[in-house]
Amino acid sequence: MKFSMRRAGKEPPSPSGDSPIAEYGHDAVSLANPQKSRWDRSWPTIACGAGLFSDGYLNGVIGQVNTILKQLYGKAYTNSPAQSNVTAITFAGTVVGQLFFGYISDHYSRKWALMASTLILILFAALSAGAYGAGGSLGGMLAALTAWRFLLGIGIGGEYPAGSVACAESTGELKAGHRNRWFIMFTNVQIDAGSILSTLVPMILVLICTEDHLRLVWRLSLGLGVVPPLSLLYLRLKLDEPEEFKRETMKNTRTPWMLVLRFYWLRLAVVSLIWFIYDFSAYSFSIYATQWISVILGDDTSLWRSFGWGTLVNAFYLPGAIAGAYISDWIGPRRALYIFVFLQGCVGFLMAGLYGVLDKPANVAGFVVIYGIFLSLGEAGPGDNIGLVASKTSATAIRGQYYAVAAACGKIGAFVGTYLFPIIQKNAPGGADSTRGGQDPFFVSSSLCLFSAALAYFMLPHIGQDTIRTEDVKFREYLESRGWDTGRMGSKGFQQGRSLESVVDGEGGGKRVEPVEKV
Repeated sequence: MKFSMRRAGKEPPSPSGDSPIAEYGHDAVSLANPQKSRWDRSWPTIACGAGLFSDGYLNGVIGQVNTILKQLYGKAYTNSPAQSNVTAITFAGTVVGQLFFGYISDHYSRKWALMASTLILILFAALSAGAYGAGGSLGGMLAALTAWRFLLGIGIGGEYPAGSVACAESTGELKAGHRNRWFIMFTNVQIDAGSILSTLVPMILVLICTEDHLRLVWRLSLGLGVVPPLSLLYLRLKLDEPEEFKRETMKNTRTPWMLVLRFYWLRLAVVSLIWFIYDFSAYSFSIYATQWISVILGDDTSLWRSFGWGTLVNAFYLPGAIAGAYISDWIGPRRALYIFVFLQGCVGFLMAGLYGVLDKPANVAGFVVIYGIFLSLGEAGPGDNIGLVASKTSATAIRGQYYAVAAACGKIGAFVGTYLFPIIQKNAPGGADSTRGGQDPFFVSSSLCLFSAALAYFMLPHIGQDTIRTEDVKFREYLESRGWDTGRMGSKGFQQGRSLESVVDGEGGGKRVEPVEKV
């Protein structure tokens, strides 16, 4: 039984099958280890994925900070480029971090890429809170805040290819039928929990400090972003490299990029486009939700009350995300994605049509509920499943970079959305504060939802519980069919162990079996 699992005259496993691995002899490398306790099998998944809480909090809280800075500095802030830069620059840093750490996580180490991104988050979250301009100037302070937010984004970006990919690979040790939900619980649900706290924390701080001390509020709101990555530091120090990574990595050989591109380019393009569309709407709506609610409630509404309604809006993310985690295991990520994003588009068109009624202070509760349902459906669909799709539809050897490119396209979508949403509103008939100014973003977003549903339905492959290992089987077979030696894959420790066992088995006589690493 060879590790390559190639048989003469046998076609590679079909992606429509849920677990063709046993047929190809790959059952010998199953990662599920019943001898380990549930905690021993679960904590690597938690440690790898939960860092995305920082993404939800640090990206979300800037919306509230933006509102506070407008109230503090008025036109000196709103008429400067800083209003857009402070809000959107993190996305640019995130793209840089995703691409850089995607390469590092594949070619060096999942663990140490993750540790580096954690330390960057801690450092620059603290520096953002202490942003200061020379001589106390407003322009200098905003320039410093913009710079720290860009560098913070690099750390956030590292959480995607290093953390999420290692989280997906670690779920291989969990019970089949539960793997998707645990991945989602410690990736997308963490982002959503961070988003809720990104409005709840400023609300509580405004109540404590009052609106007479808003400078303290916005600095504390940013500074508390240090806590989530700091709380994970010890667990991440204890991490080992995922077993799939040890067995499949190409870090000790040259990656055959032309073969990789021929095998995965179309799938990567589809996943990237869906992620672009999702983040284009999701992050833009998240950042500007507080401002919309403030417009609906009126100028006389207290700041804490505006943040409170924003917290309620963000709370709608969680039911969809948590329910979607279980649904993803029951019906599969692809089906869950296209069903729920289609429903989200329908609700978005409904909301656009009713916006003239909902944008009244007396109807703010109706606005929040319908808008919340819109967000919840998005989380149950692409929110939960696009990261899962990106982490399980490529081979382990290039998963970090594959995931990084798809996630970077998502952040580019978020970056574009935060710039375009105000432009869409300002160019609407009647201006940004008119009914059309509120409707048009929903028309745009809902149309893109329906397009995403079509892409997922027609272009994405089936994703089962064993897809990670299935992809490794197919990728190895493809490389071998093109004459590339897959014996060079694996960490040095794995290669040495395989060579030693091969020698021992050869001396024992009988049929020689090329063994695999025992896990």
